Amino acid sequence: EVQLVESGGASVQAGGSLRLSCAASGYIDSHYCMGWFRQAPGKEREGVATIGGDGTASYKDSVKGRFTISQDNAEEMLYLEMTMLGPDDTAVYYCAARGIGCDLNTPDDFHFWGRGTQVTVS
Repeated sequence: EVQLVESGGASVQAGGSLRLSCAASGYIDSHYCMGWFRQAPGKEREGVATIGGDGTASYKDSVKGRFTISQDNAEEMLYLEMTMLGPDDTAVYYCAARGIGCDLNTPDDFHFWGRGTQVTVS
């Protein structure tokens, strides 16, 4: 059983930065695709960034140049470095994993999910 636990969410002012962390436990193959998704009130869950087993990263257009996804396979950690935050970034952020494929536009194909961490930008 794979378990994902997010941390690092907080309330920040516009223009600020945050670093989200996701601790993975259980069987996480090094080839897994890991991703960050978010869901704002009244909106659908959307992909923010993914990173494949080969280290290839993909980003939602609106976060390119501001957010950076990274992972530490040895520590089984996933990170999302967020800078220049704006009110539109306010959401619950989720960590997710999938075994095959790595499309951030198909959240339903991710098999394992954390419970989320709240990010509020004002």
